Amino acid sequence: MIDILKKKVALSALKYISRNSIIGIGSGSTMKYFIKALSSIRSLIIGAVASSIQSYNYLRKLNIPIIELNNLNSVIDIYIDSADEVNNNLEMIKGGGGALTREKIISSASKKFLCIIDESKYVKILGISFPLPIEVIPMALKFVSQELRKLGGIPKFRRNFVTDNGNFIIDVFNLQIYQPVFLEKYINNIPGVVCVGLFAIRKANTLLISDINGVRKII
Repeated sequence: MIDILKKKVALSALKYISRNSIIGIGSGSTMKYFIKALSSIRSLIIGAVASSIQSYNYLRKLNIPIIELNNLNSVIDIYIDSADEVNNNLEMIKGGGGALTREKIISSASKKFLCIIDESKYVKILGISFPLPIEVIPMALKFVSQELRKLGGIPKFRRNFVTDNGNFIIDVFNLQIYQPVFLEKYINNIPGVVCVGLFAIRKANTLLISDINGVRKII
């Protein structure tokens, strides 16, 4: 059932794509459905900017034109991605797949951010059901973990995983995030942190949520 909802919301995102636009592409299972749908109108867009090697490879497999962010002379028209959790203020946790840093870069370089999720990802309070991912420089793993414990979190090193940037991931459990913007700024200022998977400063402009009744929009 979840896969059906993911496919439904991915297809609904196509109507937000304008002709001759540049699309920022997120990562994850929902985005795989979206990329497949995007291939049906690939001739209408200029190209796509990928947020992960996984998404890059899938775009290339489906012959969707790919653009490197550093080669762009303008901003990305729209960034489309899913999330691990989203609250009613359109703030979110991302990074379950480990691509949070590149996702944050591309979303910040985009005019609009469209988030697409199934209903299981829509929550009242961030951090209760899903841990907060943080990308860290390898040598700072222990230090950053110690600092995160001071916040009341339970940090766990994501073993046997290296990000596309060559860094490690710490997943922080036991957080109830009532002030996402404050926490995002605070964690980002811990030496050794590359990026925290809180998207509160650059949150979504529009959220699409699929459930058994269809797809609803929140702005």
